[in-house]
Amino acid sequence: MHGLARSGGTQELLRWVSGRADGWAGLLGGDGTVLHGVTRVPDSAGVGSAALAAECARELTALGARSFSLDKGTHTALLYSLEAPPNVPAPVLAVVGRRPLPDGLATLLADAALPLAMCWAAETVERKRRRVDLAESRGREAVLHLLMTGQLSIAHQVAGALKPSLPDPVRVCVVECSGRDRDEVARICADLSGGRSWIVRCPVYASHLILIVPATPGQADGRLGPQVASVVDDCFVGSSEDVTLADTATAYRQAFHALAVSRGLPKRHARFGSAPELALVAGAEGARWADELLAPLLAHLPRRGQDPGSQELAATLASWLAFSSHATDHLKIHRNTLAARLRLIGELLDLDLNKLADQSAIDLALRIRATPALPRPARRAGAPPSEPVRTLDEILRVPAVHSWAVQQLRPLGGPGAAGSPADPHTTLRTWLACEAQLGPCAGALGISVPGARKRLSRLETVLQRSLLRTPSARYDLWLAFRALDLADGG
Repeated sequence: MHGLARSGGTQELLRWVSGRADGWAGLLGGDGTVLHGVTRVPDSAGVGSAALAAECARELTALGARSFSLDKGTHTALLYSLEAPPNVPAPVLAVVGRRPLPDGLATLLADAALPLAMCWAAETVERKRRRVDLAESRGREAVLHLLMTGQLSIAHQVAGALKPSLPDPVRVCVVECSGRDRDEVARICADLSGGRSWIVRCPVYASHLILIVPATPGQADGRLGPQVASVVDDCFVGSSEDVTLADTATAYRQAFHALAVSRGLPKRHARFGSAPELALVAGAEGARWADELLAPLLAHLPRRGQDPGSQELAATLASWLAFSSHATDHLKIHRNTLAARLRLIGELLDLDLNKLADQSAIDLALRIRATPALPRPARRAGAPPSEPVRTLDEILRVPAVHSWAVQQLRPLGGPGAAGSPADPHTTLRTWLACEAQLGPCAGALGISVPGARKRLSRLETVLQRSLLRTPSARYDLWLAFRALDLADGG
């Protein structure tokens, strides 16, 4: 019995008791609720045995007795009230078998009561601990979601009940736990950071941890990212630049791109290289364009109280652009709900969300909108009240945007001779023209799907950006190529 208690717990102990009794064994609450029920002998009357045990448990509770026995039909029920911690209702051990019961069964049950009580108490504590851990994990996930959507004041309020307080400025690290248990890696990260970092289990990727780390001025690579990579020998770590807490969403994308680079490095850690943010390069005219594009969505009023409002639709759109179909895990909604919201958003914006061009435009607009410090241009004196807003192509023709595009694609080098399929420019342009879909891209290049995936994986290291896994750099790449084509008269 004690061996089963250590190795198998309550369920295995009850299975052993059921076999010795040649019947049904279980643990019940005082109100007759079956907490555990086991029978090792095929018995068509198993449901009836559980019902008889529940009836007896209620009778035992009403009598305030420690044990109870009842003969009913061809069966006998034996019940023992187990010990329980203070202020916790004691469970009842019940055995139901056909008469005559095996010899010494009552003594056996009395001996089994103590290890069963200990197992039940330990499992109860473990269940409570898991509920507390789950509640804390969901709380941290909620804070991360608020930070990603720019709701800082609410994030600080929710985080006030958890520790530590939210740092500012921050550096975001994404840890990919390839082999080890994610909870174990989270404990290692907490120890290495001295409890000063926010650790969130990624709701989208089951092997990812998101660390919000206090920024360390003067330390180019930081400390936590390289430390985690050196201590956990089967993980990869990507780190962002130092940013303000308000830019957590940008820092997460940076860390995710750095993670893609780290998979090809011996040290298994990479830091996002400095690069201008297109939302800032677009300037004030870009801000006007973004406001105009998103206006129908932000002005939307739901027809019914249970329908999503403009802020919820905007958050859904941002999540889908970042995580694609994984947005259902991020937002905790059904895929049909996601599809319905995206149809509504497409109708409001009059855009085709299946087209990479429209996705890229919306992604840029949302990033500009999430940059509150970006100035909106004042109307020029004497300008007509209906002065037209620039189009996206006009924004991409701005010299600063052209310089941004050149810098984005500089790691690829110059276009190869005659635009051969193996040329990185050709590969990327083909992939983007095929709506960033591997199958059509491979067909257009005349290679296999694994071959296309391998090429794009190599380009991830060259560009230091994630391409194949979301969040992907495909939007920035589409915009960069479009800006260069417009500059060339395309």
